[in-house]
Amino acid sequence: MGRFPWLAFFLERFLRFTVRFDMGHDASGSGGGPETAAPGPASSVGGMERLGLVGLPNAGKSSLFNALTGGSAPVAAHPFTTTESSVAVAPIPDGRLDALAEMSASKKVVRAGVEVVDIAGLVAGSSAGEGLGNRFLAGIREVDALCLVLRAFGDPEVPGEADPAGALATLELELVLADLATVESQLDKRRKAARADKSLAAEVAAMEKAQAALESGVPLYRAGLDPEERALRRGLFLLTDKPVLAVVNVGEDQLEAAPEVAAPVAGELAGHGETLAVCVQLEAEAARLAPGEREELLEGLGLGAGALPRVAAAAYELLGRRIFFTTGDKESRAWSFRAGATAPECAGVIHSDLQRGFIRAEVIHWDELLECGSWTAAKSGGRIRLEGKDYHVADGDVLEIRFNV
Repeated sequence: MGRFPWLAFFLERFLRFTVRFDMGHDASGSGGGPETAAPGPASSVGGMERLGLVGLPNAGKSSLFNALTGGSAPVAAHPFTTTESSVAVAPIPDGRLDALAEMSASKKVVRAGVEVVDIAGLVAGSSAGEGLGNRFLAGIREVDALCLVLRAFGDPEVPGEADPAGALATLELELVLADLATVESQLDKRRKAARADKSLAAEVAAMEKAQAALESGVPLYRAGLDPEERALRRGLFLLTDKPVLAVVNVGEDQLEAAPEVAAPVAGELAGHGETLAVCVQLEAEAARLAPGEREELLEGLGLGAGALPRVAAAAYELLGRRIFFTTGDKESRAWSFRAGATAPECAGVIHSDLQRGFIRAEVIHWDELLECGSWTAAKSGGRIRLEGKDYHVADGDVLEIRFNV
């Protein structure tokens, strides 16, 4: 090529233009689909968001944290075992990914995850600094969604609230009081600023609506306020302006009646947050076992796959996250993205270069791909779609990105 430098330049550009992100197609067509290079700088579309576990002392927060994340947060039968927030990533169980990995005979499987924060326990008066109030409030301000852990079982050796509806009322009251103090401290300042800057009028109106709801004792997540106004209050970091789900922590002897035990909480949160009944202690013990032993234990108790997959999936939905896949003989991977993201934005989740040089995406839904048996078979059968920059990726899509940088 030394005698024809222009030809070398042309070939290099041509190869770079047609490079594909593919996960190790084999010549026989049995292997799979898109391959990723080592993940590099990713866009905010794929950033990991935080779920905060909130509850009264001895509600089971730390046990749930350990079960979800495989962590080792201390657990003891006395209040305030958790004095500092613990943070770890909970992998999201996903049968779709497992099926794709089996189809592609993948050597490696990488799951999506959600960051879970075990926050110091709340007591009545936390909004005024009682107990570990200040740490508790600071921990909640840093998360994107709340999981309220509410204990339903009694145990003479483990002190603490055993009325989930009562615990919910205590938690919500403290959160509402803290939010009301925040709004009241800022509202007059914003009103004064709005007299000189009329563009702040909408922000002031959103704060006034929040104040009215909080003064009536209603947390903002179930006050029926305009969702679009939440962005106007974002700078206040209000505790009840976050999406919420509740985990009612039942005892082993309550499993058969778990829906009835959780019903009062489900009624309170109806339409504003999901309620799940979980025997946290049992799930935590099962999580420490080897996979085969865990399945045997849960099946023996009639719990199927257990409650943890439901909790993880509910948290993911709550945070507005969705999953797309890449699959092949080297690796099958679940990638997290913000609901509503476009194909180039999802390409950026894998690597910023893919978003910058995006040409198009080859797309098929995961169940269609399984029907075909391989990426190669799906492609030869005309089942792969070509999508451009305006395509909004759907949960469960399998992607191959074509790009040029």
